[in-house]
Amino acid sequence: MVATAKSLAEKPNLHEVARKQLDKAARAIALDPDVHTILSQPKNELIINFPVRMDDGSYRAFKGYRIQHSNIMGPFKGGMRYHEEVSLDEVKALAAWMTYKSVLHEIPFGGAKGGIKFNPRLHSKSELERVTRRFTHALGSNIGPEWDIPAPDVGTNAQTMVWMMDTYMNVVGTERQEVRGVVTGKTVAAGGSPGRETATGQGVVHCITEWARENRFDLDGKAFMVQGFGNVGSHTARILAKTGATLIATGDYRGYIANPEGLNPHKLAEHVAHTGSVVEYRGAKPISRQEFFALEADILIPAALELEIGVEEAKALKVKLIVEGANGPTYPEAEEILAERGIDLVPDILANSGGVIVSYYEWLQNKRSERWDLEEVETRLETRMKTTFEQVRELAAERNFDLRTAAYAIGLDRLQRVYRERGIFP
Repeated sequence: MVATAKSLAEKPNLHEVARKQLDKAARAIALDPDVHTILSQPKNELIINFPVRMDDGSYRAFKGYRIQHSNIMGPFKGGMRYHEEVSLDEVKALAAWMTYKSVLHEIPFGGAKGGIKFNPRLHSKSELERVTRRFTHALGSNIGPEWDIPAPDVGTNAQTMVWMMDTYMNVVGTERQEVRGVVTGKTVAAGGSPGRETATGQGVVHCITEWARENRFDLDGKAFMVQGFGNVGSHTARILAKTGATLIATGDYRGYIANPEGLNPHKLAEHVAHTGSVVEYRGAKPISRQEFFALEADILIPAALELEIGVEEAKALKVKLIVEGANGPTYPEAEEILAERGIDLVPDILANSGGVIVSYYEWLQNKRSERWDLEEVETRLETRMKTTFEQVRELAAERNFDLRTAAYAIGLDRLQRVYRERGIFP
């Protein structure tokens, strides 16, 4: 029997976890209490209930969310998630993390997140299209290329974004081509950017290579594990394998697999594309979730859902480095244990921010009616990721902060300066 993770209902409240991270960093830099109060809650919370016709002619009611956390630095920006456990507090936390991600990299975006509470795997492509278009229509002017810009997330992809863009274009009516930037993460043919699909995984690997360089750690021949083999996990594994590192274990919502001799991430990605899961991959043996977290490796990349590394997992892990490809995968209590055990952790708002960086590049290309080639996009991404990593590392060393607190501190200081200069209306 393969052990499964806890459901969201059994986990701590994700918004409270995000608040704890904010509170810790706010204390560390003596953040202005008024700014702290403003950032503790999102600016807008939208909840939309809407009906959609199913393929059999019946109608089903869906619940959708769009949380707009902050736009002090620019338009709200964040993914759109389709998952059966989407909830208000989950999306509030994810929206806040988007704010800190953007400001950390000095991208002129704020933070937002959205989602619909349902399991997309149980629906046909035509049903998914109708759900997406109906929700986009219901959002109306609450999104827009200068106001709030959705992107793909768990359960959504480039096709979802193209449906959203096309619906929005038809709703706004005039100057249609000027509003392509209403979403990012589109297909290249529909106005997306080269390199967007791999951007988050590429950013994770840039963090790993920078950590390795700082620690004089040769990645060639080292073992790594990836939890979650979707867009982020699979691309991270394929890109990291180019350094000579070896994927020895992975897992997803259906189960976990391992091979101490190594898994081929390219063949595994093909298997997942055909079957929807890593289970029953011929080049590995099934293991339990507990066995996965107890394996000996050098690097762990949690790239599944939030709150996967609890106290038990933190005590069991035998790795030197954790790089958060997912948003919020680590319990605050678990993070303390990891620090005591000397396991380094690169936080989500730094590690998985490649997606929002290249989303910004896509948005710029749409605004300027330009098309950048892949080399330009990847060069810009590498420069920005490595520059920010170095800033975070330097502040952590200077102030004796962990990397998460250092990343927050940089972002919060920038937000505080803007609030001080602009004031708070009225």
